[in-house]
Amino acid sequence: MRALVQRVSKASVSVDGEVIGKIGGGVLILICAMQGDGEAQADKLAAKIAKMRIFRDDDGRMNRSLLDAGGAALVVSQFTLAADTSRGNRPGFSTAAPPEEGERLYEYFATQMATQGVTVATGRFGADMAVALVNDGPVTIWMEA
Repeated sequence: MRALVQRVSKASVSVDGEVIGKIGGGVLILICAMQGDGEAQADKLAAKIAKMRIFRDDDGRMNRSLLDAGGAALVVSQFTLAADTSRGNRPGFSTAAPPEEGERLYEYFATQMATQGVTVATGRFGADMAVALVNDGPVTIWMEA
């Protein structure tokens, strides 16, 4: 699985002008299941993100995890993270998991984040979504599992 994790002071996702998920401080996670991914990759990524020390401590250093900071996660599916840009000008997405498996793993990942003790909001798989965020830092981290 691939994820782009952004530390945010707030974030929301809307479909057809209606907000369907929003959080205050925490992380926005754009997530993509790749071909061959399974629950083991989702488990590993959820645990890593929940415990990753990217939040400021009292001295202003990044020493606190999402769990330590009491932050939430907005999890949004984003198959375009599978983009292959090695040839031509049109990205290819053939390395993304098939839609049915991608949706299953997206939902499983969001559940695993909640199992880690994180408050989770989500987007809608396969929908045309508008994501709004205030990137805090900015802190943006690319991850794969």
